[in-house]
Amino acid sequence: MEHQAFFQSLFISRLADQILLFLVPLVIFQITGSVGWSGVAFFLETLPRYASFPICGALCDRISPLRLLHTSQVCRAAACFAGMAAYAALGGIFWLIAISAVCGVLTSQGIMAREVMLPQVFSGQRFEKVLSYTQIADQLGMVLGPLVAGFLLSIWPWEYVVLLAAALFLAADAAVILWERAARPRLAEPEAASGHWAASLVTAARHIVRLPGLIDVVVLAAAVNLIIGVTLATSAAMVTGIHGQTEFFYAVLQAAGAVATVVILFGIAQTTVPLGVLGSVSFTMIFLGAVMTGAGTGPFLYATGFVVVVGFDKMFNVYIRSLRQRIIPRQDYGKTTGLIVMLNNLSQPLAGLLVGVFAGLSGAGGVILALSAVMGLTGVLITVVRWRRNGASVLPLRPAPGDQDAD
Repeated sequence: MEHQAFFQSLFISRLADQILLFLVPLVIFQITGSVGWSGVAFFLETLPRYASFPICGALCDRISPLRLLHTSQVCRAAACFAGMAAYAALGGIFWLIAISAVCGVLTSQGIMAREVMLPQVFSGQRFEKVLSYTQIADQLGMVLGPLVAGFLLSIWPWEYVVLLAAALFLAADAAVILWERAARPRLAEPEAASGHWAASLVTAARHIVRLPGLIDVVVLAAAVNLIIGVTLATSAAMVTGIHGQTEFFYAVLQAAGAVATVVILFGIAQTTVPLGVLGSVSFTMIFLGAVMTGAGTGPFLYATGFVVVVGFDKMFNVYIRSLRQRIIPRQDYGKTTGLIVMLNNLSQPLAGLLVGVFAGLSGAGGVILALSAVMGLTGVLITVVRWRRNGASVLPLRPAPGDQDAD
């Protein structure tokens, strides 16, 4: 299969990225014993990751996305090596957060580069199916990431685990090189750079406001990502602290969520499901899972809610990516998608910050339930607005008349 190395590269890159994401909140909680500090660390490592998406997307419209993908992977390895050298020389847990923040920005660039490449590389295939297989490779990295990190932390210092992540980033880049030689992909040349950077953001914002359905989806995705953010920011503390489980239980729980996602994505890849159904079902299930994690009085109810939230998150992601690929013009796809992804995901670090501020007052479970209420209310309000506007469902089945097509 000529594209096999492409998916292998995605898997290896996600594996390394997930190892770093696993390390930060867990190591911070182990050192400080504070849920609040764990939430703050999550905020610091994720804010640069999501805030950089508009610039990363605009770059993909100006520079070859394949070149940007190579740069992203090589520089992430360099950041890990440099951070560990600084830690050895100066000490301080800050370097772990700094590595994760820098790698997060570079991961954003890699994600945007792949996002721009996908419609061109797989132009002759059903896009929902392509996205499902892409996210399966992504989720397999998430399955093994926590398990590998959890196992290695039991026998190695965390510094060695970071160095392993660096080696994996280099291996991911080698896989991209092999894919280039086998598939010889033909990608459209980016348009010559013109105008100020601000002009790209204005164009992207105009598309979000004017293309029917996009603004609704941005708001819904931001609400979903409040739940994803609070789940990721509190999961280590909830499992190993509040529910008194082991680090191995935590790693297995994260792997179980990723396995559930893979099963769901295989189902999407093998069947033709309307986009509106994908969006509505995934939004509802994430809400229910969040309520279970917040209200759960025992580890197994919490684990059930966690698996539901993580499992259906990628179904919602397939819905969003499929919809925007249909309606955003190809020449503006990078800059518009970059701004959308930032707006969608800024609520994740916000959720971590809210945990840091309010966990001491109402407990992590109380924060989760409060954000679940925000998510549910958002869905109800947008449903009412769309019904009054045109009688459409809250999650549009297809682009509305007048939308531009990405092809």
